[in-house]
Amino acid sequence: MTPEQCRAARAMLGMSQGDLASATGVAKRTIAGFEMAQSSPYPRTIAAIRAALESAGVEFIAENGGGAGVRLRKGA
Repeated sequence: MTPEQCRAARAMLGMSQGDLASATGVAKRTIAGFEMAQSSPYPRTIAAIRAALESAGVEFIAENGGGAGVRLRKGA
């Protein structure tokens, strides 16, 4: 998951950084730093963020020549 994908996923879900922090137990400052590409959180932190966003209804699209992305899960 890239910082851009994280920001886009939150926007699609209408989720604030504070909401994501509450859902993951990750500090809001850590999320903000990651989204602004100012820090690189531990892999377990990224995994927790990704899992929370996926639970809320997004799918992450891998880099496949067209660029990495994110979309709402069908039926979500």
